[in-house]
Amino acid sequence: MPLQGTHTNHLERALRAIPMGRRNWLFCWTEVGAQHAGIVQSLIVTCRLHGIDPYTYLVDVLQRVGTHPAARVAELTPRLWKQHFAASPLRSALHGVSV
Repeated sequence: MPLQGTHTNHLERALRAIPMGRRNWLFCWTEVGAQHAGIVQSLIVTCRLHGIDPYTYLVDVLQRVGTHPAARVAELTPRLWKQHFAASPLRSALHGVSV
């Protein structure tokens, strides 16, 4: 039986959605805009890999970031956020409103 190396199939599957929107990424207008789009995509994929709803995570973190101590900013990464805040995330004012 040959030794199998480390594989990243789960990461490749998670990132598959990115090439599907490649035409849309042309409209980031600037290199900085493209970098920010990449950061947001990375956060969304990381949330999915940790079993976190990306919308819930982003709503919570965007509300929390202004008051959270800068020395503990690592707690807002998806992996640590799941441990510290996932049980009672902050919600938007629109949460639970039926349209």
